[in-house]
Amino acid sequence: MSGPGSTPVTRSTLRQQIADALRDEVLAGRLQPGQEFTVKQIADQYGVSATPVREALVDLSAQGLLESDHHRGFRVHQFTVADFRDMVETRSLVIDGIIQHATREGRTTVNAASVAPVRRRAEEADRAARGGDLDILIGYDLRFWRELGTIVSNRYISDFLHQLRVQIWVFAMPHLRIEPDVRRWLFSGYEDLVNALVVGELEVARGVLNSYHQLSLSWADRLDERFTS
Repeated sequence: MSGPGSTPVTRSTLRQQIADALRDEVLAGRLQPGQEFTVKQIADQYGVSATPVREALVDLSAQGLLESDHHRGFRVHQFTVADFRDMVETRSLVIDGIIQHATREGRTTVNAASVAPVRRRAEEADRAARGGDLDILIGYDLRFWRELGTIVSNRYISDFLHQLRVQIWVFAMPHLRIEPDVRRWLFSGYEDLVNALVVGELEVARGVLNSYHQLSLSWADRLDERFTS
């Protein structure tokens, strides 16, 4: 029973909670690419009815994280290196378009006060990247880009880029976990990007983002070599 001032858990919020929990399971690698499961298994795991579970799984399928099979249930989508390259290219093109649009509109700076929380995320993300701590980095990375997106672009673009970034992490995490020198392949220019945006140096920001893009593509080349050797 809900107490005074509490927020009741409705079916829609339960659906979202289950979707968020399963997304975290995939990102953490506890649900592996290609792993299969049924609605009943997930409902039993969380102790809930099948309906919100089924709705959550359909939502995650629409986001490209799961695949549905009418007879066998659901499986975690298995992205390829080619998929990763396409996602990185898409991310780069959309972000570059945001910068070009901001330049045309004369919106070359962001408010320092509004970006303060994002700067804190940047500091933590850089620290995690330099330390090679994937489990900490992924949380700060997703929050950093989501919060930065709400400042510099409209909600639809921000939502699209967030979904794309989740897909990139779903592909990357299993491979990054077995990298002998994982820090080499982790972007650590979050603070540099924020600093450039605050003072309106969009070309510097573009340079930081281009370095990020090239780092991702270089890692894709490394993965190709690993898979073909």
